[in-house]
Amino acid sequence: MAGRYCYKDVIPFTAMVAIECTNVGVNVLFKLATQKGLSYYIFVAYSFVVSILVLLLPLLFFFKWSRELPPLNVSLIFRIFLLGVIGVAAQLCGYKGLEYTSPTLASSLGNLVPAFTFILAIIFRMETINLSCKSSKAKILGSTVSILGALTIVLYKGSTIIPSSSTQPPPIIDSSIASTSQSNLVLGGSLLVIEYIFVPIWYIIQTNVIKEYPAEVIVVFLYNVSGALVSVPICLLLESNLSAWKINPDITLISILYSGFFCTGLSSLVHTWGLNVKGPVYISLFKPLSIAIAASFSAIFLGDALYFGTVVGAVILSIGFYGVIWGKAKEESNEEFEICRVSALSNSKTPLLQ
Repeated sequence: MAGRYCYKDVIPFTAMVAIECTNVGVNVLFKLATQKGLSYYIFVAYSFVVSILVLLLPLLFFFKWSRELPPLNVSLIFRIFLLGVIGVAAQLCGYKGLEYTSPTLASSLGNLVPAFTFILAIIFRMETINLSCKSSKAKILGSTVSILGALTIVLYKGSTIIPSSSTQPPPIIDSSIASTSQSNLVLGGSLLVIEYIFVPIWYIIQTNVIKEYPAEVIVVFLYNVSGALVSVPICLLLESNLSAWKINPDITLISILYSGFFCTGLSSLVHTWGLNVKGPVYISLFKPLSIAIAASFSAIFLGDALYFGTVVGAVILSIGFYGVIWGKAKEESNEEFEICRVSALSNSKTPLLQ
């Protein structure tokens, strides 16, 4: 009993908190590396290669399978390859957006993932909706509020709550430069939102794949191989300066090794395992934690300022997020779930991914 509790509750909780810390750490290291001139195309391509060579290949050699696995058919391989394409697209958008913004903003907007996941689950008929049920109303309202909170973060800056830790006096900036900076903030925030649309799509396909082929290490290995096959030629085309691909033994090398091992490799592995053990709702519960982690890391390592708009938007976004979670918990904890489920099933068809 104690062993089951540890596996089902203690280990997932500890793993998700640790992964949120490592993911925010990747964002901070990436910002430091770009200040040294590292191209984000190179960063993405090398991260996939490092995750394969340093983490996943050794795991494949030493991992002992305790159950017989189904064969890898063409449909399954195609879906895993599609996961690689989506993963590359998400990282390209995410790191380019991060280049224009900050880890705090990226973590705040990350709370959009549960709302977008919920919306896509409705589209793919993976989620029941009945407007006569309080739980369904809470999930819809919470999703809407989360999106409004994200728009607040992107479009409204406000006054400075915590100033930058930089000791140098602020430069005199004319209106055209200030306008460009604001445009970059909007562009960066928009790219981050696109990334967080890709992530729920990745979750939905990955959940479908792992149910059919319950071997997390193999699935994540094949996903990373697909990501490398897609990212390396694309990034070579976009970053044609071959001398830029030479990595110096400084923060750029550290950031790539860290990203490949912890983010592209370990994070994907833990999230895939979490989808199998606890489901996507449990995983998304830890997203608000990343805001506090990112704000602390950014202030300590990057000297970023904290703005009123970011705080207000993050609070609105988190309220909406927990509205979705409350609705989901209420739906599954009482008889209302049965009423909504029976009513929805009477008018629904087979899920689109099956």
